Amino acid sequence: MKAKKQSFKQIGVRYGFRSGLEEKIAEQLTQMEIPFEYENITIKYLKPAKASRYTPDFVLHNGIIIETKGRFMVDDRQKHLLIKEQHPDLDIRFVFTGSRSKISKASKTTYADWCDKHGFLYADRFIPDAWLLEPKKS
Repeated sequence: MKAKKQSFKQIGVRYGFRSGLEEKIAEQLTQMEIPFEYENITIKYLKPAKASRYTPDFVLHNGIIIETKGRFMVDDRQKHLLIKEQHPDLDIRFVFTGSRSKISKASKTTYADWCDKHGFLYADRFIPDAWLLEPKKS
């Protein structure tokens, strides 16, 4: 008897995705047969006067950390600046629903502008193939 292939919904239930974008990224990785872990590690970092933890959305086989964002709120932006400062060896990249979204109604700065300013790589909707094919850094 042939083993039944799991549907994407079964995979989503197993992993407990929190957004449609996370589900799309998992589907992309699964279809391309790219090994990944979903929210499998936590990274400790310090907020001023408060120890905190960050659980990345996806960690690829090559060590690249993918954080998916529909909305990129100020708390998230502050958190990622602290993590980058405290863990400069981590390669955290963002996949946005729309990188041209403004960080607030009153700002002209987009998510893309913020990433460029702070040295984060980013993409829209899907992980670029080039990221998936990058070799693991030593």
